[in-house]
Amino acid sequence: MTDTTAPGQSPEVVLALGAGGARGLAQIGVIEVLQERGLQIKAIAGTSCGALVGGACAAGMLEVLTHWMLTTSRAQMLRLLDPGFGRPAMFTGNRLVKTLREVIGSPRIEDLPIDFTAVAVDILHQREVWLRRGDLWDALRASFAIPGIFTPMVIGDLELVDGGLLAPLPITATRLTGPHRVVAVDIHSRPQAQADDPVRELEAEDGKSAPGLIGRWVERHFGGDDEEEDAVPAHHFGMMAVMSRALDTMQERIARVQLALEPPELLIRIPRDACQFYEFWRAAELIEIGRREAEKALDAAGF
Repeated sequence: MTDTTAPGQSPEVVLALGAGGARGLAQIGVIEVLQERGLQIKAIAGTSCGALVGGACAAGMLEVLTHWMLTTSRAQMLRLLDPGFGRPAMFTGNRLVKTLREVIGSPRIEDLPIDFTAVAVDILHQREVWLRRGDLWDALRASFAIPGIFTPMVIGDLELVDGGLLAPLPITATRLTGPHRVVAVDIHSRPQAQADDPVRELEAEDGKSAPGLIGRWVERHFGGDDEEEDAVPAHHFGMMAVMSRALDTMQERIARVQLALEPPELLIRIPRDACQFYEFWRAAELIEIGRREAEKALDAAGF
């Protein structure tokens, strides 16, 4: 791709931020390093957690989101998962979005200082949808609506779910902004170490499904009578782990195809075993992983 940067001007880039649950928080560290290196972010396309991070960045509120992630405890985050009783998913996501609106505000996408696209999937018509106008949080809520975990987001005649189903790495959506260098963040890269499968902790010795360490922790802390309405059923985490494993498998293959068809100018890889997809309370560790991998990729590319 042709570089249109004028002599003496900092390079302009567009970001393709990928899906991958809590691993997507590593993209905060990636953006921090890009900015420290003087690269100008011209536009952002994000899927799922990549949309959350990218939307906050486009709104000029990434530092605010980062501070909230770093100062919100595991118990506080778990309390934001409001059960979707009688609905087609385990959680509604309403409490989470309400809280994040209070933290970041409710801008419209077309008013953001950086061009932004949230990628979702219209599950009724089985097509990718690029959300570039309207309420930012409606778009983000749609982009991270993992089927079975969060209820779909209805916008007009569209029933929208997680964009990672069809576009776990939204490189194509970045092409709307013209001939700029594309920096893509792949959240499904090779594991950083060949260790025991972290999901194995969710299996009982007799082979039956078990709550896992997180599920048992939730049950112990939130299972009392005084807090019953806030409790997250422990078995949800075993189910979530299986679902996330299936989604990871699918998204890794699709992302590989996307990279082969549309290779970016710079690819930053986040190891897929950095954490389990629901471990958002590990933000500090994940941001540091993102910083480390971004530094390595930028040094190798001579940025």
